[in-house]
Amino acid sequence: MSPPLATAESLGPDDGPPVLLIGGATWSRDWWDAIATTPLVDRGFRVVRYDHRDTGEAEHWPPGAPGYTGADLTADALGVLDGLGIGAAHVIGLSMGGGIAQELALAHRDRVAGLTLIATTAVDPRVTGLPGSDPSLAPGPELDDPVAAIVEAERPCAGPRMFEEARIRAIAEQVVARTKDLASAANHFLVLGDAAPGPDDLSTLAGLPTTVVHGTADPVFPVEHGRALAAAIPGAELVEVDGMGHQLPPAGAWRPVVGRISPARR
Repeated sequence: MSPPLATAESLGPDDGPPVLLIGGATWSRDWWDAIATTPLVDRGFRVVRYDHRDTGEAEHWPPGAPGYTGADLTADALGVLDGLGIGAAHVIGLSMGGGIAQELALAHRDRVAGLTLIATTAVDPRVTGLPGSDPSLAPGPELDDPVAAIVEAERPCAGPRMFEEARIRAIAEQVVARTKDLASAANHFLVLGDAAPGPDDLSTLAGLPTTVVHGTADPVFPVEHGRALAAAIPGAELVEVDGMGHQLPPAGAWRPVVGRISPARR
């Protein structure tokens, strides 16, 4: 049993079309909160969320010494589907989770019914020439209160006037309550880009229903990343959210995205 499968959670009807949610770096399943999951459940989907390694109640390693690779994080997503008996799912991934979703679709096309890629960048090495992160981004001050520390770490990533402080604080409280060692989550940054050799040509995903959701004020992956990603997957739809940063789409922007997901089973 892979570490994340032990804490995978399924919401909605067990016989509904499955949707797999893959969080970004340092994310436990708590980040996919009710604002994110309820619109999916209301449409009849079976929504699966899980803890990445080093988050939540999944297995943890000492900070700075992850006992896994980036390829293992992708394998974990497949392991969750296998463990729950899901043949194929629509996969929604944010940031690092969007990269994992792309790798999963490239290596296991038959297991992915569609993609929703949020605030992420292309894993295809042919996609080049994109701007880097905003150089003003920097770690915030060290705070004794772990909930406050999470909130303040998220604040500069959000778009102007789009920081949902109450929502992030509620998520942070869940994260702190469920996580064995908050510092271990930073191990994800040590394995980013450490993917297993395999297919990486996003043009081969032609025909796979794909929506790329990107904020025009994303300071981590500027909007050019979303545009290039959508252009690399033939037929992909690009949804630019004005003023959104590197964050969960606010409810008003999220529900229309959910409406684009086909309920077809595979």
